[in-house]
Amino acid sequence: MVFEVGKLYHGFKLVDEQNIGEIGSIGRLFQHEKSGARLVSINNDDNNKVFSVNFRTPPVDDTGLPHILEHSVLCGSRKFPLKDPFVELVKGSLNTFLNAMTFSDKTMYPVASLNDKDFLNLVDVYMDAVFYPNIYDRPEILRQEGWHYDLANVEEDITIKGVVYNEMKGAFSSPEQVLFRKIQQSLLPDTPYAYESGGDPDYIPELTNEQFLDFHKKYYHPSNSYLYLYGDSDVDKMLEWLDDNYLKEFDSIDIDSSINLQKPFSEFIEKVEYYPISSNESEEGKTYLSYNVVVGNATNKIDYRSFEILEYVLLEAPGAPLKKALIDAGIGKDVFGSYDNTLLQPTLSIVAKNSDTSKKEEFISIIRNTLQEIVEKGIDKRTIEAAINYFEFKVREADYGRYPKGIIYAMMCMDSWLYDNDPFMHLSYDETFEALKEGIKTDFYEKLIEENLLNNTHGSLLMVEPKKGILAKREKELEDKLKAFKDSLSDDELNKLVKDTIHLEEYQSEPEAKETLLKIPLLSLDDISKEPEHLLLEEGEIENIKVLLHPAFTNNIAYIKLLFDTKKIPEDLIPYIGLITKVLGNMDTENYSYGELSNVININTGGISFNINIYGQNNEPDVFLPKFEVYGKCFYEKIPQLFELFGEIMFNTDFSDTNRLLQVISEAKSRIQMMLTSSGHIAAATRAESYFANTALYKELTSGISFYRFLDKLESNFEEMSEEIISDIKKTLSYMFKPENLVITMTSEKDAYGLFNGEAKHFIEKLDDSLLELDDVKFDLNKTNEGLLTSDKIQYVAKAGNFIKKGYHYSGTLKVLQTITSLDYLWNNVRVKGGAYGCMNAFSRNGNVYFTSYRDPNLKKTLDTYDKIDGFISTFDTDDREMTKYIIGTISNLDRPLTPALKGDRAIGSYISNVSYEDILNERKEVLSTTKEDIRGTADLVKSVLKQDNICVVGNENKLEKNKEIFNELVHLFN
Repeated sequence: MVFEVGKLYHGFKLVDEQNIGEIGSIGRLFQHEKSGARLVSINNDDNNKVFSVNFRTPPVDDTGLPHILEHSVLCGSRKFPLKDPFVELVKGSLNTFLNAMTFSDKTMYPVASLNDKDFLNLVDVYMDAVFYPNIYDRPEILRQEGWHYDLANVEEDITIKGVVYNEMKGAFSSPEQVLFRKIQQSLLPDTPYAYESGGDPDYIPELTNEQFLDFHKKYYHPSNSYLYLYGDSDVDKMLEWLDDNYLKEFDSIDIDSSINLQKPFSEFIEKVEYYPISSNESEEGKTYLSYNVVVGNATNKIDYRSFEILEYVLLEAPGAPLKKALIDAGIGKDVFGSYDNTLLQPTLSIVAKNSDTSKKEEFISIIRNTLQEIVEKGIDKRTIEAAINYFEFKVREADYGRYPKGIIYAMMCMDSWLYDNDPFMHLSYDETFEALKEGIKTDFYEKLIEENLLNNTHGSLLMVEPKKGILAKREKELEDKLKAFKDSLSDDELNKLVKDTIHLEEYQSEPEAKETLLKIPLLSLDDISKEPEHLLLEEGEIENIKVLLHPAFTNNIAYIKLLFDTKKIPEDLIPYIGLITKVLGNMDTENYSYGELSNVININTGGISFNINIYGQNNEPDVFLPKFEVYGKCFYEKIPQLFELFGEIMFNTDFSDTNRLLQVISEAKSRIQMMLTSSGHIAAATRAESYFANTALYKELTSGISFYRFLDKLESNFEEMSEEIISDIKKTLSYMFKPENLVITMTSEKDAYGLFNGEAKHFIEKLDDSLLELDDVKFDLNKTNEGLLTSDKIQYVAKAGNFIKKGYHYSGTLKVLQTITSLDYLWNNVRVKGGAYGCMNAFSRNGNVYFTSYRDPNLKKTLDTYDKIDGFISTFDTDDREMTKYIIGTISNLDRPLTPALKGDRAIGSYISNVSYEDILNERKEVLSTTKEDIRGTADLVKSVLKQDNICVVGNENKLEKNKEIFNELVHLFN
């Protein structure tokens, strides 16, 4: 259909139309005249359709009102009055993305699906949720999702519970989270950005129901909405549907949701904040120093990208000059940057981790002197060119992992549209990148540094210092405050509080009426393909080395992997494999300094990385297949350069620079520590599985808690161990890089095969072909059942086991069971009633099973919940419609749309794990035919897993100490 600017379509006036050639789309901006709603349509041939309803939601305090409301509107609405339609959609939709997100100044509700009918169902539920939520009739929603006083009987102590309350307790336990939340506050104190949109746990309990409802009344109106439509939908029909079903019911009103600009500071401000550490940790060397400035404007398309380039060049790329200067001076053991362009006034930060407050003056001096020297001498042109190529490759490739690219484009639109500017400016990036390349020829980048980092007084020096005892002090203050509050209540008030607590639990436990469940739209099994996609894999050989090729349209990009089997590497050297992934590419080689190497990689390729993947074997619990993966991507014509760089890094790296080696070790330790803090649920689950599973123990040794301790040992004893470390790295490499260990893979079109074959042959000839006379490594597995003590305010609770070792076998029914247990039993008991932010479980083909929780206020209660799950399964009962819903939700997870590169990875992973297409087809048949009787039949399997009693908990040291009888040992996670 041809649209004309200025004309009206179903109440929508077309304001602007642009051809966005960079993403092969037509962009249209509409205004709905009656309701005041704005709508952006990005129309193209992508069948992974996206819709998002978004609002500008500037916070007015630290109660987390925007965040709590984001959770709450998805708890039932006018047309869909269930307690949790969001979960019902996850159970029974073919969605490819379904979530909601709170930012510092906006709230987004995006959905995506490949299926037209399913897509419209999702849009309907979300539109009804945001405009007609049940929050006005159901005060239980705020109490569940936000916060409430909890008192089961008058003799007990009052506590505070709530999903967002516990989520943010977890967030505020992380020093990095504290740092970045306070940076924004320090730079923009007179704007909405000064407030915590997610909610500060100290202030969340100040939120009243009246404030909560008033916020929705004010901001959740079409006149304050930004609707977004992406993909191959019929735009005209969607406009008609939105008008008929929602927007025509509203009249346009004036809403002041504007975001004021922060007046620039006349001088840098200085602030100190604190974060908790556990009782055994030293406070020395654990301060974060940050130099922060407000830079540019989000509505300037050159600013938007140029500071991203600059931050990478100065602080992220190997050999980045500012990072190097700070590390070399010993200011911190890890230095990194952060550029946030999701704000009206973007911010750029320079952070030194593992530092001390006493170094702040030197920190500032080195930053300013280094930047001044760069301005005077000129920034390295080749480094800028490499950085621009790096970002341009990423943008053009548009591979955003689990996020459909339409979702990322929505966020990019909002980065300008929210501030009343052209929503397409950041998608039309050709002009931007051309301008950035032209800037290399001038002093453009030097001026950026001078004006924004050197002569800019709108900045802050923020220090976040560790402090022992502050968590215990805060917990005691809260305990005393709650005790005083309880003492102030009359008997009638206490009884009412008990009654309210019981009522909330009854509300949460009450099953949905069948007629209510029927209101959620549902596809039929006929809408689902009976066969999975067949991912082709062509086997071949080059010089007696196995080659696996996945033919696919990749837009002229080759994705190449060298997979080296590491099963013969002795156990004492296995952690060195993890270290090697950090070292390669980050140290000098025979022909390049590590900074020059980074430039050459970014100019010629889309990136080179080194990873470890531990494959299991189908139905074989004890088999583990660890692979060291050398991964690179490039345009076809650059395949020779990619293989040349593989060889340069793998064979010519110089490990003799011990200062640089220590820096790499320290940074790797720092990043693993951040990962353990932010993803404690995964760390706990992997640790629990490592008590009985070779695959998990290998992962532990190369990237988990054991690996963190290995790095800590190397760093602490580096002076006396440096020669040993270098020797062991070289020994591990000599064992690893041999033809007998190698499989080569590529995902590309067949046009690239000829060039690939010649380069692969030449590469293979460089390998040491002497035989590796070592036996496969064998592990002694030990069930240690640890409690890992931290300064977190919450827990990550995991339990695991293996069912194949108990005589059971894998089937597709277990995938459906995973959907049921995750989104029914665990969701209702661990999240809704227990107040944890998240909970999940998984059943693997090799028999491994885990249950884990995320930002959980409980410990024993959660373990007890896990232990009762077989009882839930043995009595599981539902009707055919609900069973269909669970099956569809399971298929949705199996059929996630994949990029060509990920399809290649999946095909290769199945080959290595001995999972045939017939296995995948049978799994799908078993999923589609699963009955409630089949689910009940898995109860003994799950019971056998739970009885193995493999437990690991990461969490609050006081909570774990109080429950020490659960564990075999209690150990501090960090020193």
